[in-house]
Formats: sequence, C-alpha cells, structure tokens
Amino acid sequence: MTDTPEPPTPPEPSPPHRRRVRYRGTHPRQFGERYKEREPTKYPELIAHVRESGRTPAGQHIPILVAEVLTVLAPGPGARGVDATLGYGGHAAELLARLAPGGRLLALDADPVELPKTEARLRALGHDETTLVVRRTNFAGLLAALGEVGWQDGVDFVFADLGVSSMQIDDPARGFTFKFDGPLDMRMNPRRGLSAAQWLERASVETLTEILTDHADEPHAAVIAKALCARRGALTTTLGLAETVRQTPAPRVPADDVEMSVRRVFQALRIEVNDEFGALDSLLRALPTALRPGGRAALLSFHSGEDRRVKKAFQQGLKDGNYARASDEVIRPSPAEQRENPRSSSAKLRWAQRSS
Repeated sequence: MTDTPEPPTPPEPSPPHRRRVRYRGTHPRQFGERYKEREPTKYPELIAHVRESGRTPAGQHIPILVAEVLTVLAPGPGARGVDATLGYGGHAAELLARLAPGGRLLALDADPVELPKTEARLRALGHDETTLVVRRTNFAGLLAALGEVGWQDGVDFVFADLGVSSMQIDDPARGFTFKFDGPLDMRMNPRRGLSAAQWLERASVETLTEILTDHADEPHAAVIAKALCARRGALTTTLGLAETVRQTPAPRVPADDVEMSVRRVFQALRIEVNDEFGALDSLLRALPTALRPGGRAALLSFHSGEDRRVKKAFQQGLKDGNYARASDEVIRPSPAEQRENPRSSSAKLRWAQRSS
C-alpha cells in the first residue's frame, strides 16, 4: 500500500505592511520623524543639505577638531592607538585611514545602543579585526582593555572625546535632551546604574546643591536643589525636570539665564549619573602607563570641570617626569568650524607627550 503524501505546509502569513510614520507639516520635528536623516546612505543629498545649514543630522555626530587631533597625535602606518570614546566613529575613521598599512586601533565605548551601529559602519569600510578591535567598556577600564588585547606594553596614542554624542542628545528616549519629552534617564549605558529620575528620588538637598555647584557652576544651586527635592518621586520626564527648574529662580532672573540654569542642571545630573568625573580621573591616572615612550594623548573636553582636570593632570605629569611636553594653551575650533557645527563651540583640546 502506497503512503499518501502529506499536503504541503501552508506558508507563514506575511506580517501586515506598516507604513512609516510620516511627520506633520512640511518639515520633520520629532526625532522619530526624521527617518531620512537617520539613513545617510539612502539620502546623501539631504544629509549634505542639513550639514550645510549648520545642523547635525538626527542620529549622527559631526566629529570636532579632526585636523587638529590628527596633527597632535601624528598617527602613521604601523602605529597602534586607542580611541577611548568611539561614539559615531568620525575620529576613528580618520585615524584608521592613517594607520594603514599595518596599524591597529582599539576602540572603546560604553554605550550598548550606539556601539553596534558604529562598529557595523566601520566594518563596512573594510576595517576587520586585524585593524580595528572594538570593546564595550568605559574608558576608566583602559588598562584592563589593553591587557585583554595583549597590548600591555602600551600604545602610540590615546584619544578621548569627553562630550556626549549627538546621537544620545538628540534621541528623547535616552533622556539627555529637554527639547522633547522623554524618560528622565541620562545613562550612557541604560542597562547599568540608576537613572537620573531614580537618583533624584534618593538625593538630599545638600548633595544636590553640591553636585549642581561642582559639576555645573550653577549660581542658583541651593534654591533649585530645594525645589527638586520638594518634587521627590514626581520628576520622571525630561520636560518635567526642565519646567521645574524654569519655575524656580526669582522672577527678576532674565529668561536667557533661566534657560542656562536648565542646561546646567541637565549637565550636572548627567555627570553624576554616569560618574563622568570619576571615570575621567581614572583615565588620566592610567595614561602614562598606557602610552609607550614618546606616545601622545589628546583629550577633547566641553566644560570647565573636565578641562580643569585634564589641565592639572598634564601639569602634574610634567612635574613628575611622566610627560616630556604638554599643551600650554587649549586648542579651540575655528570660527568657520563653529559656524558649520555650532555644537563644537565649547570644545577644548589639550595634549601631552609621554617621556622617552
């Protein structure tokens, strides 16, 4: 008796087609509506237009002081270096182009959301594991990362861009911006530690006053700290935090100064939530050990608290004999770069060279 063949399995139904969310009006306003800006290979003309108008395309980051960084670090064929803050990969791409042939770059970044995207972009440019090694870690773990890849004898250069990437700032879901509403998070790695909302639930008036003063030089630190603690547990969104700060200073305070207070509060909380100063101090202590004799370090900072730490560490390194040379003055973006990329306006570049 011949077995009756089983009827073919019907194909899986296709998921229903979902149209892309379209923006309202003639121009996209929300981050989620700017889908063309977030697909640069598909819409290169639009990306060029956005950049020419002095804006950063959504989901991207324009590297700052690139030529100056390359001059300071002097990467060459066969050299070995570290980009300790990979971000969107703009500086890394330029460094890699100058390390060939034979050079290698170790790229570090703690952001689990953006790191895979950046690695994929750089791999698509032809940088495999022989030239680009990527590790998800904070730059405070620089020496551990060097040991993991077998570079215990150090590297020829270390670069770190201490600013927050535009991809993080622009995305409301990350909680760094008060332009649009989003969860009050602010963590570079959203899988670890307390969010800004959780931190505010636990902070005392004294602690909050201290971090607003130390991290952002906020002149109204005490009154703002008291107002934020009065709303303990209710501050869960970025716009909620921003509006509370706006309502706090005396009515005589000019509107522009009030907005600066909002910016400083967000900056101070971001620094505290991510322990940015602690991580920077760890990096600065590790640099002399991480660099080979004659190796160079270049750090790009964006506010006075960072710059003071970098300046003092390099000055102390000169006194201790760890560094042979260090920058006397900061290097700043040219007026042309600031016009083309307004987010570069507060950048300061300092460098140091290891003793031979």
